[in-house]
Amino acid sequence: MEDLNAPATKGDLQQLKGELTESMQHLEDRLTETMRDIQTEMLKAFYNYAQSADLRMKDNETVTHGLRERLGVVESRLTEIEKRLNMPPAAR
Repeated sequence: MEDLNAPATKGDLQQLKGELTESMQHLEDRLTETMRDIQTEMLKAFYNYAQSADLRMKDNETVTHGLRERLGVVESRLTEIEKRLNMPPAAR
């Protein structure tokens, strides 16, 4: 049985230092890998969000374009009616 009260030698301390260094390196490697995995998952999530946001924006642009065309037609018709009634255009 090992005497737990025996003084540590320089060799014991050197061995402990080596074990701790190896253990810390292993933990650092695991942490780095975990952080890279998290980064990858976040980038995938942002990419998927950006794709859906892009589709919504294109849809909104299409709708807006259609509404502008319809508004232009209404304004043209209103101008024609004002001309026929000899009315001045509305104040802007």
